[in-house]
Amino acid sequence: MAEAHQAVGFQFTVTPDGIDLQLSREVLKHIYLSGVTSWKKRAIRFKNGVLTGVYPASPSSWLIVVIAIMSTMYARIDPSMGMIDKIKTSIPVSNFMTVQTQTVFSAILFATAVWFSFILLMRYILKALLSYHSWIFESHGKMSSFTKVWLSLVKLFSGRRPLLYSFQASLPHLPVPSIDDTISRYLESVRPLLDDEQYKQMEVVANDFKKDPAPKLQKYLVLKSWWATNYVSDWWEEYIYLRGRGPIMVNSNFYTMLMALGVVPMCSFQYERMFNTTRIPGIETDFVQHLKDRKHLVVYHRGRFFKLWLYYGGRHLWPSELELQFQRILDDKSEPQMGELKLAALTAGNRVPWARARLKYFREGVNRTSLEAIETASFFLTLDDDAHGYDPENMRSLDLYAKSLLHGKCYDRWFDKSFNLIVSKNGKMGINTEHSWADAPIIGHMWEYVLATDCFHLGYTEEGHCKGDVNKGLAPPTRLQWDIPKACQEIIEGSYGVAKGIADDVDFHGCLFTEFGKGLIKKCRTSPDAFIQLALQLAYYRDKGEFCLTYESSMTRMFREGRTETVRSCTCESAMFVRAMEDKNITKEQRLALFHQAAEKHQNMYRLAMTGAGIDRHLFCLYIVSKVMGIDSTFLKQVLSEPWRLSTSQTPQQQLNLIDIQKFPKYVGAGGGFGPVADDGYGVSYIIVGENLITFHISSKFSSPETDSYRFGQNIKKAMLDIRSLFNQKDKKI
Repeated sequence: MAEAHQAVGFQFTVTPDGIDLQLSREVLKHIYLSGVTSWKKRAIRFKNGVLTGVYPASPSSWLIVVIAIMSTMYARIDPSMGMIDKIKTSIPVSNFMTVQTQTVFSAILFATAVWFSFILLMRYILKALLSYHSWIFESHGKMSSFTKVWLSLVKLFSGRRPLLYSFQASLPHLPVPSIDDTISRYLESVRPLLDDEQYKQMEVVANDFKKDPAPKLQKYLVLKSWWATNYVSDWWEEYIYLRGRGPIMVNSNFYTMLMALGVVPMCSFQYERMFNTTRIPGIETDFVQHLKDRKHLVVYHRGRFFKLWLYYGGRHLWPSELELQFQRILDDKSEPQMGELKLAALTAGNRVPWARARLKYFREGVNRTSLEAIETASFFLTLDDDAHGYDPENMRSLDLYAKSLLHGKCYDRWFDKSFNLIVSKNGKMGINTEHSWADAPIIGHMWEYVLATDCFHLGYTEEGHCKGDVNKGLAPPTRLQWDIPKACQEIIEGSYGVAKGIADDVDFHGCLFTEFGKGLIKKCRTSPDAFIQLALQLAYYRDKGEFCLTYESSMTRMFREGRTETVRSCTCESAMFVRAMEDKNITKEQRLALFHQAAEKHQNMYRLAMTGAGIDRHLFCLYIVSKVMGIDSTFLKQVLSEPWRLSTSQTPQQQLNLIDIQKFPKYVGAGGGFGPVADDGYGVSYIIVGENLITFHISSKFSSPETDSYRFGQNIKKAMLDIRSLFNQKDKKI
């Protein structure tokens, strides 16, 4: 095989005259360049570690402090007030130094201590400044004088040229809300869902919990918040994601089909595990395996797995070289090995069968080697046989595109990888993301950068090929080898059956709302997110004839290692507005007044969630503590068992502003989505694209007679138009 020959760096044969040693200069050159690249990476990591470790100061500032201290010493001024002399007498090796050397060395130690103290002081001040969140509650466009001063101070203490992780040590810890606030807000959130008798019963249960055992549970959470970096995130990752024994396909993983495209820092912790990361199955719980660096990816095509090296001669492959390698895989006519075609279905089914199969059939031999290649790959790439994408003449094209990204054929994505890059036959791309390691804004950030770079910086030739030369001497991708016994094949088929049942039950509808967008909503002087959330409440009420517990995801990344919090979008105010919209006796002016009250309430709840005053993560952690302590709480069990029949999330757009979507409308993003959370509910993801487009990704289950994704999409459209009519806004283009 060609790759075997190219892998040989030297050959030797034994002859009567001795050993004949033959070296391959070309291979040795690549070995040398690879080593140089590896050491360069280590040097860059070390440099970045130093820069982020001393931020907001810089290494050069240490030299300035040292020079300043030394200058005062030569001027016969002691800025240390005797500390340098004390250090001099305490140096263990002072007997081996001259007096002058001792003085210089002691002054450097003192200057370093002053420098570190300055860094800690700067971080403490910055952390205190970043703990101020009143600015987020101020009306849009109306900044108070106090906030203006605060903003100036944040800029002053933030330093210059921050790196990705520079602010990590300066971010405040997520605060633990008070029991009184959480219980009060919880009761307020369920009031529109309960009748008077049910609400009175809930009040009794909640108040009993508030008296006991809430105080003792709260003490442990406060203690954890002092000790741990974040009192929620580790438990959230473990108990919500990794301990789930059901399939992660559809139920946990989400997709992104983006087609292109401050001053207050956000936590960057989640970015660390974007690449070289895999969720490893376990009997009782999974764990996330993250490696610092890997130089290959694994490609799946027509039931075969290929290992593709991303480096050549110590450098990344050029786009033109990657195209060559992918074409070699596409041209490969070999058939899948026994059991290889649906192997990835193991990652789509229940976790326990996959964990047991992994322990029994993938611990040695070629299976172990090949599985290790997948689990240590930078990411997983699928070259699909089918063509997908949005076609204006095909009403179902977006639906099929989304289902392809969400679950595919149930065996052509490795759902355990941090993300799967999926390329359709017609070149349309998307991503399927495993949820435990990060949330949607993280992968969306990366995806926007990749596509903007691909379209506007790398580019293609007129024939559609990648620009650049091609080194045809590259070794072709390597087929992974498998030895799958019949017993393991039966487990694979079992997992495939479970996954196929889930995939076939997904009722998906992609709804492009083109009547108006962010431009008109802003002209109505209201929040686009609040506008859409109230439209969703109105649409759901018309769809089901009742209100439901509604989940909207909000981020908490203004705190260190923050992830998400829940905004309970169904409120007393939103319910009053919806009922007014359905009551013919209510005037337009009254409806508009109720809309503004509901929108303001929603915005306030969203701000509370962002600033660490949400209730659901607090209640979740109280529940975890109660289980560990063996305390049986009726209130917490009821809270944690309530179904989210409407689960919603807004996909962030243009986090980097690399593309002017008004200038390049073909490069707008279509967003992403997820499966329904409740069997009889809806999952709705939406993306506000520029001024004149909003895309809704709606999912439900065919098996539920109460839901219909297309019907709900039509209800959303009507609700959006009905709310617009309250403002006398009719212009489609703003």
